[in-house]
Amino acid sequence: MLKVLITGSSGFIGRNITEYLGDKHRLCTPSSGELDLLHENAVREFLKRHKFDVVIHTATTRSNRRLGAPPDMIYRNCRMFFNLARNEPLFGKMLHFGSGAEYDRRRALACAAEDYFDTAVPVDDYGFSKYICAKAIRTSNKIVNLRLFAVFGKYEAWDVRFISNACARVVTGLPIVIRQNIKFDYLYVNDLAKITLWFIENTPRRREYNVCTGTAYELADLATIVASVSGRDPEIKILNHRMGLEYSGNNQALLEEIRPYEFHDMQLAVGELYSWYAEHKDSLDPRLLQFDGE
Repeated sequence: MLKVLITGSSGFIGRNITEYLGDKHRLCTPSSGELDLLHENAVREFLKRHKFDVVIHTATTRSNRRLGAPPDMIYRNCRMFFNLARNEPLFGKMLHFGSGAEYDRRRALACAAEDYFDTAVPVDDYGFSKYICAKAIRTSNKIVNLRLFAVFGKYEAWDVRFISNACARVVTGLPIVIRQNIKFDYLYVNDLAKITLWFIENTPRRREYNVCTGTAYELADLATIVASVSGRDPEIKILNHRMGLEYSGNNQALLEEIRPYEFHDMQLAVGELYSWYAEHKDSLDPRLLQFDGE
């Protein structure tokens, strides 16, 4: 069994990966109080003391439509990353969760491949922070950038993340609301966990991979899937009918590494997630499901 450090283990992705890995490897999942990733000396001593085979870096600072970007987002994301990365001699390898935002979301990203990176520099703080980390990874021999586009599953912020929001709305008797229709390449978090395990246990040939399904869905189509798996007939409201910029990636490089791999069927994955929200209905506050302008 390998000794694995997971940063951000209480977050959406970190929590799911921690659960999936279970007893497959020896996991260390410190809270921010136990390991402050912004404190360079503390990080170095922690790594020196534990001698991890693998570091999985999921911790990140980000924003959404309810939570504005903090003024120090670039500093925080880069500082956390580099406090780990600068200590390469102290661990076996590191898996960093990047973002399609590294490609610059001012333009449509339709099946963007890895060589699209650095054709533009992102202007938003989150994308720019991930871009800086991705540039550094290209010079590393021990760090792999797993570039995510859209991931969905249990434990995500159901008040703002679309698929979970749609499930939670139907469970609580509300209509599904789409602020603006757009095509996303959504990856089920259970698939992400399995792919992460592959990268833990194998040596990839590249330093960066788009981790996505290679298939983009319109939000309107996903809303229809949620309605179908619910067995109900919820209203689907689209507030802005103008199509937004697509956000999807090319996963050919990933499949060349992990083939054969069969992603979860979207209908089945959404059905599993809907059932989970139905079981946790009492934890949902309908007041947090109201969209601005609805």
